[in-house]
Amino acid sequence: MKRRAAITACTLPALALPARALQCVVPAKPGGGFDVTCRLVQLALSLAPGAARAAPPPVVHQPGGIGALVFNEVVSGRRATARELVAFSSGTLLMLAQGRMGRHAVDAVRWLATLAQDHGVVAVHRDAPWQTLPELLRGVAANPSAVLFAGGGTLGSQDWLKSARLARAAGVGHRAFRFVAFEGGGDALQALRGRHVQVLAGDAAEISEPLRQGQPLRLLAVLAPRRLPGALAAVPTAREQGVDLVWPILRGVYTAHAMPAAEAEGWAAQLLAGQRQPPFAQTLAGLSLQPLSLAGEALAREVQSQWDGFRRDAEAFGLR
Repeated sequence: MKRRAAITACTLPALALPARALQCVVPAKPGGGFDVTCRLVQLALSLAPGAARAAPPPVVHQPGGIGALVFNEVVSGRRATARELVAFSSGTLLMLAQGRMGRHAVDAVRWLATLAQDHGVVAVHRDAPWQTLPELLRGVAANPSAVLFAGGGTLGSQDWLKSARLARAAGVGHRAFRFVAFEGGGDALQALRGRHVQVLAGDAAEISEPLRQGQPLRLLAVLAPRRLPGALAAVPTAREQGVDLVWPILRGVYTAHAMPAAEAEGWAAQLLAGQRQPPFAQTLAGLSLQPLSLAGEALAREVQSQWDGFRRDAEAFGLR
């Protein structure tokens, strides 16, 4: 993978950062939620008060195991020569809790900062026969083998778990429903557009822009406690339709512990400062994302809390 320098480290008042090249790593194929995260990193760094006006850090795609490849390279030190912020989501924590990222503790990397909170969605093709979530679930109950769910990630991934819980709401066990795994949400979305699968249990971030572009998709539900603001405001929640399923998703970046603590804290400070600027909030709204700025101990507590919950999920579904 080619490494290229594209940004000179920025500065905040009373905080000097070394002039090192930085890049944002998307540990999946283009087009999914990790891509959105790195675009938000670029925006936040460009908006940080006092930041030098330089080109945004380049985005590098390296798929492999829905993040497992990059995660293991970071932990092992094989990427120590790069100055990297690596995109992660709650799905990363889920895979880590199941041992699918290798036998690593939750603090094997430095969880640097969050950029937003995302939520799950249930999407079908625009020509699908189902207009509501209950209609879909009745279709699944009537003929489970005829409805293919798709998601970014394999058995045990967050898209698989969302799909399994939807199937369970239809009265179908998690071993009986059909799921097609893809290397990232972008590929899963492409399969739905091509009608190779029938349902995508995906994320708002990865589907908001395709919807705005007029792609042939229909959202049946958002998996949030209440309706999302912005472009998806008209889409009902699963709870409104009688299905008690909520799926919040952290979107953030981590670094290797090899990055000096002062430098890591500097990048985190810039990311949080950039998120406080109005253009950042406007971008989140356009992507149907909600503000969530965590770093340091606050982020560590949230990561630990989600990791604990995912371990319980893994035991309940026999995934560990």
